[in-house]
Amino acid sequence: METPHIPVLLNEVLDYLQPGGGTFIDGTFGAGGYTRAILAAHPNNKVIAFDRDPTTKKAADKIKSEFGNRFTFVQDCFSKMAAHITEPVDGIVLDIGVSSMQIDTPERGFSLRCNGPLDMRMSNTGPTAADLIATLPESKLADILFKYGEERQSRKIAHALKEHQPKTTAEMAEIIHHIMPRPKDGSDSATRSFQALRIAVNDELGELERVLADSPKLLKTGGRLVVVSFHSLEDRIVKDFLAQNSTKQQHINKYAKNETDIGIFQLLNKKPITASDTELTQNPRAHSAKLRAAERTEVAL
Repeated sequence: METPHIPVLLNEVLDYLQPGGGTFIDGTFGAGGYTRAILAAHPNNKVIAFDRDPTTKKAADKIKSEFGNRFTFVQDCFSKMAAHITEPVDGIVLDIGVSSMQIDTPERGFSLRCNGPLDMRMSNTGPTAADLIATLPESKLADILFKYGEERQSRKIAHALKEHQPKTTAEMAEIIHHIMPRPKDGSDSATRSFQALRIAVNDELGELERVLADSPKLLKTGGRLVVVSFHSLEDRIVKDFLAQNSTKQQHINKYAKNETDIGIFQLLNKKPITASDTELTQNPRAHSAKLRAAERTEVAL
């Protein structure tokens, strides 16, 4: 059974991306929600989509059959898109984090709700979460839980994981629940540790930093970068990158003429855009989503 997928902040993404006839990159294809909407927005729009998850190929083939040469799919990490793009594009959209399809597939090991192997890989290569627990020093594992999961009990949890070597999501959750009983509010005390391991397995923050660094040379002047993130660490990386590379005003003194230091990007929203109450009712997974957008200026690199 196919898992239904609802693209997060879709209307807002289209508003900021402004796909009115050009070439756009969907860096996180997933089930193709953004890609389909961009292609449908204008008959001359083209999309180059990236995804490292091999299970996305089926959805990509379906869109290819509908839109033909207006759609190109690349099976690769979005951090490597610069190696595949030969001409600057009109816009880039990124939906950072784990997809609904990955969460809802127990054998991928992303979810606490269903038992499955402790995998968590977005691709089918590299070490799994179980491998990291088995091979990393306890101190390094604790650092991952603290840095990426902001888990205060990181050292106790790391010690227990190293001692018991869980191989499934249920086993890992049970170990953590023994240290930290489930809160009365219905949340799961193992969530932060699962999130931290997932980020580490997939180098998610490194991937984001690399694609942001490449984005100026991938975009035309006037091209737009739209990023939807779901975690405070991701949002902070996006916020800091755009702030460091956006237009800044320099005031010399009250007698001299003010000068402007033009950055690589012009911010399109000072505060992140979040989901409306209507969207949250239809798609609860949008509750932590934050959208930031910027436009490429004429400044040369």
